[in-house]
Amino acid sequence: MSRRIDRHASHAARDATFAAHLHSARRTPKLALLGAAAALAFALSGCAVGPDYHRPDSAVPAAYKEAPEGWKVAQPADAADRGPWWLIYDDAQLNGLMDQLNANNQTVAQYAAAYRQARALVGEARAAYFPVVSASFAGTRSRTPTRVSNASGSFPSGTITNNVNLGLDATWEPDLWGKVSRTVSSEEASQQGAAADLANARLSAQATLAQTYFTLRALDAQQKLLDDTVAAYEKSLKLTQNQYAQGVAGRADVIQAQTQLQSAQASAIDNGVARAQDEHAIAVLVGQPASSFSIPVSPLTATPPVVPVTMPSALLERRPDIASAERKAASANEQIGVAIAAFFPTLTLSASGGFESSVFSQLLQMPSRFWTLGPSLAATVFDAGLRRAQTEAARAAYDQQVATYRQTVLAAFQDVEDNLASQRILAQEIVVQQQAVDSAVHAQAIVTNEYKAGTVDYVNVLTAQTTAFTAQQKLASLAGQRMVSSVGLVKALGGGWDATQMDRETGSVSAPAAVPASGAAAAASASASPQQTATEAATQGAASTRAQ
Repeated sequence: MSRRIDRHASHAARDATFAAHLHSARRTPKLALLGAAAALAFALSGCAVGPDYHRPDSAVPAAYKEAPEGWKVAQPADAADRGPWWLIYDDAQLNGLMDQLNANNQTVAQYAAAYRQARALVGEARAAYFPVVSASFAGTRSRTPTRVSNASGSFPSGTITNNVNLGLDATWEPDLWGKVSRTVSSEEASQQGAAADLANARLSAQATLAQTYFTLRALDAQQKLLDDTVAAYEKSLKLTQNQYAQGVAGRADVIQAQTQLQSAQASAIDNGVARAQDEHAIAVLVGQPASSFSIPVSPLTATPPVVPVTMPSALLERRPDIASAERKAASANEQIGVAIAAFFPTLTLSASGGFESSVFSQLLQMPSRFWTLGPSLAATVFDAGLRRAQTEAARAAYDQQVATYRQTVLAAFQDVEDNLASQRILAQEIVVQQQAVDSAVHAQAIVTNEYKAGTVDYVNVLTAQTTAFTAQQKLASLAGQRMVSSVGLVKALGGGWDATQMDRETGSVSAPAAVPASGAAAAASASASPQQTATEAATQGAASTRAQ
């Protein structure tokens, strides 16, 4: 008996629950419809139309052709992140100038602002994942004119109406075809490209500063040479004047010695113009007015340090301009998916509700509430080929970025080869030029002694002096060129940068601090074979893009 009662009670409870659900469904059919639409939207939100991104292929040589004999590919210890790469030159004045550049260079500041803008655009794109909710409150008081009639006649009157409305609206467009996710991925790739652009601008400014600085130091060395030459020519003029006073030399010798001295003095003055211009250029790079900026004179004595050369395949990760071009290609690829998504219908889920009453004190009571729910599905039926044209334009833009990426890779390898060749050839030329200087100085001493002995004419002295001065000036110029080329090689190899810094960039003007982990990554990349490194880089590039 008790079992029958329990079974009857359970059936009654089930019937009551079913009746309650049925009543609720009848009372709120739109809510059920909205829930079904939302469930369908979530089920379809995993779809994403458009091609998946893979890093474009590019020609990567197995080795550098112009690497001098005796140079080696960087070993793991050599390939550690150099951080402030200019420290390898061990120049305190250059280090201080670099600190000022990192803090005050306005070109770098422009790219830093562009990066922050790109980062904000990522947040703007991600906002499309979420619904838009808005709240409103309105209160109105109105009078409607009427005429009232009675025994005395009719007269105008009016009805005053109050209305208070408090509402909440929400709309959401589910990402059915991956348009939002593709847009977010595109903006994230653009953000990384902007970070690489910032790094490239910073590296270019730093390299320009170092090259201009060493050029200025080479001009200081040439100025010292010119000052020494002027002093030597003054002695030669004094010698010819004494010889002329004794009747040993003619007046022409004095005039020739005087002309040579004045020419050397003019060259010394002209050298100051070039130095002043380089000093002004450095002032602009470090963000200071040229009028209040100066660098003490100090002749160039430095020699290029040994720069370990990484594997050619590692250059794809070490050059910020290559990383920027590759990220722009990834961004353009995602835009193809955005364009293709326009061919499919869009689903919008909307809901609104609130309270409305003519009496403010009764606004928040249940009889004053209102609500609306409902999905809407919309699709473009005819657009005269607009979407197809937009898709073709997106594909063409991707092809353009791929070509830009490949051209950037080719130019990067050319840059490395140019500077490797320059370092190798200038090192050989300086050795020969030093020998030429030694020979010219020795010949000048011999001819000067012969002139004092009266065995040769003064024109032989002039020729020997000119030859020695030209050889010494050429040697000083070559030393400056070699230092400039050394900086160019560091820049061509990417400086102390690596691709992982794209995700660590903050958009500040100052360079981000070096992270030891990046050095380990660079070491692993440098020690791997060229084919292995290129394959891993392509795989990581594709994986990181899809993870976004």
